[in-house]
Amino acid sequence: MNTPDRPRPEARDAYRAFRTITTRWMDNDQYGHVNNVVYYSWFDTAVNAHLIEQGVLDTAAGTVIGFVVETQCHYFAPLAFPQNVEAGIRVARIGGSSVRYEVGLFAEGAPTTAAKGHFVHVYVDRTTQRPVPLPAALKAVLEQLQCPA
Repeated sequence: MNTPDRPRPEARDAYRAFRTITTRWMDNDQYGHVNNVVYYSWFDTAVNAHLIEQGVLDTAAGTVIGFVVETQCHYFAPLAFPQNVEAGIRVARIGGSSVRYEVGLFAEGAPTTAAKGHFVHVYVDRTTQRPVPLPAALKAVLEQLQCPA
């Protein structure tokens, strides 16, 4: 039986864009490190903030919005408040109406990921909530984040 390779931390150069995220007191759980659910929030924050800054996502009035249909995270080292986290983002796959984003979370200045994961957005019409082709401007930004083959 073939078993997939065990996920391993990655270096910073595996990611195309970065965003610094400040941890909050409430992010820590009773074990003294950031609770796993917060990592998924950071994935959304890093990707959506980048798209908003690039002018290709309007969460309030845009006609096309992204729905998360799949997500996963692998953890390698704990993160905790007070600590800054640097989220690296890249695009692994661009489909007709979907995108697979991959996010690496680094302790500030650390050479490798403390956690890494992915999520898939399916882009839909805001009104009908049916999949639509990726808008050209969005696709151009996504291509800049794409990993080399």
